[in-house]
Amino acid sequence: MKILSHLFRAKGSGQAKPAFDAPLAPDRPFCAIGDIHGSLPALEALLSKIESLPQVPPVICLGDYMDRGEQSAQALTRLWALAKEFGEDFVCLKGNHEQMCLDFLENPEEGGEFWLRHGGLQTLASYGIGHRPGQASHRVLRDKLADAMGPDLLDWLAGLPLSWQSGNVVVVHAGLDPALPLAAQRPSVLMWGHPEFEKTPRRDGLWVVHGHTIVPEPQVVAGRIATDTGAYATGRLSAAHVSMDGVTFLTNL
Repeated sequence: MKILSHLFRAKGSGQAKPAFDAPLAPDRPFCAIGDIHGSLPALEALLSKIESLPQVPPVICLGDYMDRGEQSAQALTRLWALAKEFGEDFVCLKGNHEQMCLDFLENPEEGGEFWLRHGGLQTLASYGIGHRPGQASHRVLRDKLADAMGPDLLDWLAGLPLSWQSGNVVVVHAGLDPALPLAAQRPSVLMWGHPEFEKTPRRDGLWVVHGHTIVPEPQVVAGRIATDTGAYATGRLSAAHVSMDGVTFLTNL
C-alpha cells in the first residue's frame, strides 16, 4: 500500500513540495492498538483479528486503557497478563489517563476532581467502588482504589514506558514536539500532546504512530498514523498494522 504525503506550498517557492516524504521503514512489522478506555469486548475481538494474521506481529498498546469505559479494571487486568506472558512482543505504553490515575493515588486532594470528571468514576465503578459527590473524601476513595488494584498492578502502571521505536517509526500515546528529537521530548508531551504536532510535519524522517486524539477513521497524514477511533463512545477499536509495505488498519467490527 503506497502512502501519499500531504502537500504544502513553500513560501516564495511558487510550487508545491512534500510536507513529509520519508519512507516508512520499521525494523519489522507490528500492530499498534489505539485507546481502549475499558472497552474489553472490543479489545478481545481486535486481538482475535490480529492473531489471525498470516504472521502474528508484536503488539504495542498506545495507552489509555482505563477511564470512561465500564470495564476499565478488567481491561487493565487483561493487558497486564498479556504483557507478562509475551514480554517484548506485547508492549503497553503509558497514556495520560494512567498518569491521571497515578496522580490521584499519590495526591488525591489535588488531582481527584480532575480525574473523576474525566473518566475516573467509571474506573472506580469497575472496581466496585461507588461514589457520589460529598459522599466520601478523595483520600478515602484513593485508599479503596489502591487496595482494589493492589501494589503489583500499580507498580506495573507506574513503570510503563512512554515510547517504543522500530526503525524510523516511533509509537507514543499522544504525540511529539515536531521541533525536538525523540530523546529531548518531555513526558508531558508524549502523554498529552503538543499544539504543533498535527500542524507541522517532522523533518528528521521519523514516522509517529499515536492515539489520544479521536478521529472518525484511522488515518495516515504527513508521517502521522492516528489510531484512536473513540472505542468507549463508538464501539470501534482500531489498530494500525505497520510494515515496510505500508499501513493497513484493523478494527474489532
